[in-house]
Amino acid sequence: MKKVIRQSVIVLFLILCHCVTYAQNGHNSELFNRDWKFHRGDLDTSKREFTSTEWRAVELPHDWSNEGPFSQEWASGTAFAPAGIGWYRKKFRPTLNGDKQTFIYFDGVYNNSEVWINGHKLGKRPSGFVSFQYELTRYLKPNADNELLVRVDHSEFADSRWYTGSGIYRNVYLITANRIHIGLWGVAFTTPIANASNADAKVNVSLVNNSEMPADLTVKCSLIDSRGGIVGTSNKILKIHQGDTLATNLEFNIKTPRLWSLERPDLYQLIVTVTTGGKVVDEWRDRVGIRDIHFDANEGFFLNGKNMKIKGVCIHDDAGVLGVAVPKEVWYRRLKILKSAGVNAVRMSHNPHADYFYDLCDELGILVMDESFDEWEGAKNIWIKGWNQGKPGKDGYHEYFKDWGLRDMGDMVLRDRNHPSIIMWSIGNEIDYPGDPYVDSTRANSLHPSVARLGEVSRLLVNTVKKFDSSRVVTAALAGVEQSNKTTYPSNLDIVGYNYQENRYQKDHELYPRRIIFGSENSKQLYAWTAVENNKFISGLFVWTGIDFLGEAHKWPDRSSGTGLLNMAGFPKAEYYFRQSLWLDEPMINIGTADVPDARNQDPYPKQGQSSWNYTVGDRKRVYCYTNCPEAELFLNGVSLGKKRLADFENRVIRWDVDYQPGELMVKGYTKDGKTITHMLKTTKAAYAITVEADQVPVTDQKAIVKQITINVVDKNGLTVPNSDNEITVNVSGPAKLLGLESGALDSMDDYRSHSKKVLNGKLLAYIKYKGNSGPVKVTVKSPGLKSKAIVIIDFIK
Repeated sequence: MKKVIRQSVIVLFLILCHCVTYAQNGHNSELFNRDWKFHRGDLDTSKREFTSTEWRAVELPHDWSNEGPFSQEWASGTAFAPAGIGWYRKKFRPTLNGDKQTFIYFDGVYNNSEVWINGHKLGKRPSGFVSFQYELTRYLKPNADNELLVRVDHSEFADSRWYTGSGIYRNVYLITANRIHIGLWGVAFTTPIANASNADAKVNVSLVNNSEMPADLTVKCSLIDSRGGIVGTSNKILKIHQGDTLATNLEFNIKTPRLWSLERPDLYQLIVTVTTGGKVVDEWRDRVGIRDIHFDANEGFFLNGKNMKIKGVCIHDDAGVLGVAVPKEVWYRRLKILKSAGVNAVRMSHNPHADYFYDLCDELGILVMDESFDEWEGAKNIWIKGWNQGKPGKDGYHEYFKDWGLRDMGDMVLRDRNHPSIIMWSIGNEIDYPGDPYVDSTRANSLHPSVARLGEVSRLLVNTVKKFDSSRVVTAALAGVEQSNKTTYPSNLDIVGYNYQENRYQKDHELYPRRIIFGSENSKQLYAWTAVENNKFISGLFVWTGIDFLGEAHKWPDRSSGTGLLNMAGFPKAEYYFRQSLWLDEPMINIGTADVPDARNQDPYPKQGQSSWNYTVGDRKRVYCYTNCPEAELFLNGVSLGKKRLADFENRVIRWDVDYQPGELMVKGYTKDGKTITHMLKTTKAAYAITVEADQVPVTDQKAIVKQITINVVDKNGLTVPNSDNEITVNVSGPAKLLGLESGALDSMDDYRSHSKKVLNGKLLAYIKYKGNSGPVKVTVKSPGLKSKAIVIIDFIK
C-alpha cells in the first residue's frame, strides 16, 4: 500500500478597508508611524546625504532585536537577541503656520536615543522606557522636505535582566499646537471625594504662553458621561503673560456618579478648552474615571469602600516573536484571558509600559501597579551565559540614574496619572537585594553603595512622585526587607511591597503596626496566596508572572522564562487553571494529567498537569483536578473512579492515580448549590487536519489592524492533538503581512519572521497585520500530510 502524503490548504479571507487616521489626545496630534527608513549599524553623521541602499522601509513601532540573528554572543538576560546601533529617518512636509508650534512625541525608544531635525540636534534620552517630546518649530522649512533622524544606541546589549528590544518600539506622534496651549501632560484629574452619591472633582491645568503678548484666558472643563450628558463643569478667567507658564485649578461636583470598578469600569470624557477673545486656542480630551482607593494597615485594600484582595500578576512588555513592538490588539486578548482567571491587577515589571496599555486596563477594569526602575545608582547582576551562570555583566540604567532618575520618575507619573486603573506608583524593584548591589556601610565601595543610601534616594523619589500626584500611594518592591528595615527606606513609602517574603508578614505587622504590607512579587505556590487569604492586613499579591516572557533565560538555546500562567502565545497552562480555582467566584473545573511522581514528591507543583489523555495502555498516570467545587468525581469511559472532597487536599488540587486506557476522561464538579459542571479529555487519533480561528478583538486602529489567528492540528474528530509537533507554513497575499508565528516554546530560536514554525501542544498563533489598503487578504495555512476545508470570512468594515 502506498503511503499517501496530503498537504492541507486553509484559506482565510480578511475583507479590509482603508479608514480614518488615528489621533492621540491633546492639541492636533497625528500618529506618525508610517514612511520611516531604517539602517542597522552606525553611520557617519558628517554625511548629509545617504544612499538609498543604506536604508530599508519600516513602519513603527519597530524592534530590530527580534529580527535576529540570535546567538550565544549576546546575553541570556535579553533572550540572546542582538542589539547594537540603529538609525531611523523620515522625510515629511508639514503644514506650517506662524502662529503654531510643532512637536515630535516619542512614547518609547530603546535606548540612548538622539534626535535631529534638518541637521539640528534636539536632544538625547538615555532611558528606553520613558516618553518624551521635542519642539521642531524653529527648524522646520516651509514648502520643502524636512528630515527627522533618530540614532538609537543599544551597544550595551547586556543592560537588562529581561528582554527590552531595540529601536523606536512604541508610537510616535506629530503634534501641532497654538502658541498658547496646555502643556505636555498638562491636565491632572483627581476625585478627592468619591462615593455612589457624590464626587468632588479637581482638575489642574498647566498653561503655556509662547506668544509675544499677554493673554486673557478662559479655561473651562466639562465632564461628559457615556450618554453624552454633561455631569460637571467649571471655568476660570485668568491672565497669562508672554513667555510664561501658569497652573490653575478647577473644581466641580458630580451627583450620583458611575464609579469605576472592576466589574463596571465606567469612564467619562473630560474636555478642557482654553479660549481667548472668544476663540478656542486649545482643547484637551481624555477618558477618566471616578473611584475611591484606600489602604489600611489592619484591613488591607478598599476600592469604592469595598474591601477586596488584589489578585495581581507581574508582566513584562514583550510578546514573544513580536518583541516589544506589540500591537494593542495583542494585549487586549492577553488581558481578557488573564481576567478570566480571576486576575484583577497587573504590575508593570519593571518599567512604564506603552501608553495604550493603561487605556486597556481602564477599559477592562484591571488595577495597575505602575513601576519605574529596576536599578538606581548601583549595578545589578545581568546574566549573559544563562541565569545564575558564569560571570554577570554590570551595564544598565544605573549609569544614568544620577542625572536622569528624578526626571524619568516624574515623567512617568505625569504621563500616566489620569488613568483610574493605576492605584499605586512603584519607585523600584528589588533595589535592596542584599549584596546586589547594596551592602552594609562597613563594606560599601564604588560598586556596592551603603544600605543607608536606600533611605536617602527613596526619599527623593517619593517626593518627586508626590510633587505631581498625591492622590495615590507610593510603594516599592523590596527583596531584602530585613536589611531595609535598618534604614528609612520602608518608612519613606506609603505602602511596602514584599517580594517572596511571606514569612515576614506577621512578624513585621507586629513590629511595625502602622506599616501597610502587600505582596509585590510572589510565587505561584499555594502558600503565597494563603498568606494573603488568611491575613486580613495583607492587601494582596502579584504572582510572578502572568505571561511567559523573553529574557531571563537559562543556557542557550533557551530564549525565555516559563514562569507565566500563559505561554508567550497567550495559551493557558496548568497554572492558569489552578489560579482560576483560587481566584474565581463562579464554579470552575479542569483536569490535567502527568506521570505519577515518586514518593519524595507526592504533592507536586500544579504546572505538571497537561491537557492530554494520550499515553500507552497500562501506564500509571496522575490526574490533577483544579476546581473550586467542594467535591469532584472522575470518570473513565463512563465508569466512576471515585468522588473526592477538595477539603481533603492541602494543596487544593484533587488527584487520582489511574491506569491509562484510551477513551474519555471526564471530571464532574459538584457546586455548593447542587449543580454540576464538567471538563473532559479525550484520547485523540493521529493528526489529520488544520483548523483556524480568528480572534474577536475589537479593532482599535483601522490603519493598523492586527488579527490573531489560532491554528490547531486536529484529528479526524476535530480534537486538538496535544502531542503533535507538525510544522505549519503560513502565507499571506493582499494588503496584509504576517508579523510572526508564536508557539510559546521556550527554546525556539527560529527566525521570528519565518513563515514556518512547529506547533506546541498542537497549537500555534499567527499575527496578521493589515497594511492599510482596501481589498481581500488571503491567508494560506498548510502542513505536509494534513488537510482542511476551513475558510473564514472576517469583515472589518464597520
